[in-house]
Amino acid sequence: MRRADRLFRIVQILRHGRLLTAARLAEKLQVSTRTIYRDVIDLQLAGTPIEGEAGVGYTLRRDYDLPPLTFTPDELTALVLGARLVQAWGGAESVSAARQALSRIEAVLPADLRDSLDAIQMYAPGFQMPMVHRRRLDQLHTAILARNPVHIAYTREDGSESERTIRPLGLYFWSGVWTLVAWCELRDTFRTFRLDRIRSAATQPTLFHQKKGQRLPDFLKTVDRTIPAAMQ
Repeated sequence: MRRADRLFRIVQILRHGRLLTAARLAEKLQVSTRTIYRDVIDLQLAGTPIEGEAGVGYTLRRDYDLPPLTFTPDELTALVLGARLVQAWGGAESVSAARQALSRIEAVLPADLRDSLDAIQMYAPGFQMPMVHRRRLDQLHTAILARNPVHIAYTREDGSESERTIRPLGLYFWSGVWTLVAWCELRDTFRTFRLDRIRSAATQPTLFHQKKGQRLPDFLKTVDRTIPAAMQ
């Protein structure tokens, strides 16, 4: 969790008015009590009216409230629709994050904007995204960030099957289909793979180094802005 998110969570937890010890806050946020002590001091120095002391517990003065967030109706629609699209087509971890983000936004909106939030009638049903694909999306995204090669078993459009080790570079969503851009070690070139045709994926513990000519920006220079024509 980013520090800014953790500070926000501390304020949100203490807004309920109960006296909570640093140990209890640390348990909720999965950090050390020393981290909580530092965070509380920083919040107090910033003007947040947290009362209490180490060893006793902390609470937030009841008359304190966060400044209201202000959005236009169009901005709210964009935020809600974006979160609903993530819930419909995102990875398992992203679904949970989108739901929490909406709850956090709603918690600090003024009453009139909360009514606007409830009135948004734009939806994105997610029943077409199986959980196995959501988890694979998370797995591949994690591998991209960590620069771990992935060994995949893949079914081509013509039904033929293959196995290969790839260096995952980016994930793209095209009208209901997730595709993975990768450097294929078997073909020694870029390849794109449909997520729903990956039969299995095993992340390797090694790291790959992005070499010139094998990076995502290098791939983007080779294609136009339409959907790649050659899906394997």
